[in-house]
Amino acid sequence: MPTTFKVTVKLVLLRVVVRDGHGNAVGNLQQDDFQVFDNRKPQIISQFSMEKADARTIIERNAGEGSGFEPAGQTAAAPVAERYTAYLFDDVHLKFADLSYAREAALKHFASLQPTDRAAIFSTSGQTTLDFSDDRAALRDTLQKLRPRPVTGGEPSPCPDMTSYVADLIVNKNDQTALQVMTLDALHCAFNDDQRMLQQAQNVADMAADRSLTEEETESRLALGVLKDVVRRISLIPGQRNIVFISPGFQVPQLQFEYNDVIDRALRSEIIVSSLDARGLYVPSSFRDSSKPTSNTIAIASQEEAYQTQADNSASDILAVVAAGTGGAFFHNSNDLNEGLKRLASAPEYSYVLGFAPQNLKLDGSFHSLKVTLKKGMKLDIQARRGYYAPKHLTDPSEEAKREIEDAVFSQEEVHGLPVELHTRFFKSSDDDAKLSVLAHVDVKSIRFRKEDGRNRNELTVVSALFDRNGNYLKGEEQVLQMRFKDETLQSKLGEGVTLKTSFDVKPGTYLVRLVVRDAEGQMLSAENSAVEIP
Repeated sequence: MPTTFKVTVKLVLLRVVVRDGHGNAVGNLQQDDFQVFDNRKPQIISQFSMEKADARTIIERNAGEGSGFEPAGQTAAAPVAERYTAYLFDDVHLKFADLSYAREAALKHFASLQPTDRAAIFSTSGQTTLDFSDDRAALRDTLQKLRPRPVTGGEPSPCPDMTSYVADLIVNKNDQTALQVMTLDALHCAFNDDQRMLQQAQNVADMAADRSLTEEETESRLALGVLKDVVRRISLIPGQRNIVFISPGFQVPQLQFEYNDVIDRALRSEIIVSSLDARGLYVPSSFRDSSKPTSNTIAIASQEEAYQTQADNSASDILAVVAAGTGGAFFHNSNDLNEGLKRLASAPEYSYVLGFAPQNLKLDGSFHSLKVTLKKGMKLDIQARRGYYAPKHLTDPSEEAKREIEDAVFSQEEVHGLPVELHTRFFKSSDDDAKLSVLAHVDVKSIRFRKEDGRNRNELTVVSALFDRNGNYLKGEEQVLQMRFKDETLQSKLGEGVTLKTSFDVKPGTYLVRLVVRDAEGQMLSAENSAVEIP
């Protein structure tokens, strides 16, 4: 099931998933149950459909008689990779225990992958990586290589006990209470409560705050940068694309541009980012770590514990923000990480596609917030994208056609605007070499022609693209057929149609063929898939 979120001047489409209190997708809602708001203004839903996830296997048979090739029998069934999920482990921030627990949950989760699923493993340190694959042994081996890899040491300042949360209060928010608490802590642990050293203690606290904030910003900027790189990587893959970000959370002071840039790129690429808080059911401890110096008064110790609780609670804010901003889900406050991965990575059984035509849309490229609600009394959870970007200008028709074709190539959604039949044939010249032919047969009876200078005119653009079994783009070819038929020629074509052929040199293996055909006059488009296995 492809992710749907498209914007034109005339229509905005978005996919909505509704879940009950047990996390199950709800599939019995009607159009009147929904309300869509664009920048808080209610919209009229002009398009509505409910879709049920259904794994597909497309089998294309080889050429028979009249193909011009030697008989090669039938192709074997080849599951088409439909869903791509990148699992990004935040090994920069994850502690050993949490990472081990998340790794074990991922091992169980990967054992349940479907034939149409592809998984990739990335890490924020960049030291553990596996591109999209369905090789469970490779996935398992890569998971076992995950280790905590803090960039800056990953430990708070020993004296005073300065966390990045408190450092942000001191440096960026000029919180004098926080500075006083850390100064007294430094006075105790560094100067044995000698009041004559109070100014020196404040200097120590100031330097510790600067150091802690710099270290946290380095690691947080790295984590967000890798997340953005993963978004860019999977934007080039066809089908439904998701990212599951597995992290304990982290502080992001002064990094609003960075995480908004991630959300922006994910929205524009139609990629959902969901987050899993790897700390599980987190209960802040009311006892200090005995390995750390104790403060000189109960009041100071109590305030530091309060700061630690606030820091722990706020660390997951970035996970919630990125998930909500891209239409993803946020799984937290539960030790059942296996269920969390299943819920975040699995295709919902039911989803709804809502469409509306925005009124008086300004072509300024501005962000429009979206909100989907249900009628009163329905206590259900809604998952949907939180916004879209308006076009910056009316697109030139040729540029619009080019973008439409490109978007269709890197989708897996089948579109049947034109009567097109896709056939594939292959011929093996040796054990290691083969030629794969893609045949596009177009029935021209349903095509609109423009009469000019006594001829029936139209133009067909045909793009054949080849992907490997894991969805990686390999090569593509574009053909443009200028149809300038006289009346008598058109009459013959109405019976036989037109056929265009594209050939690729390939090696034995499993491939996904994507065929996109678009005409110029009716501006209709068809997109077809075929999986081919060459023994």
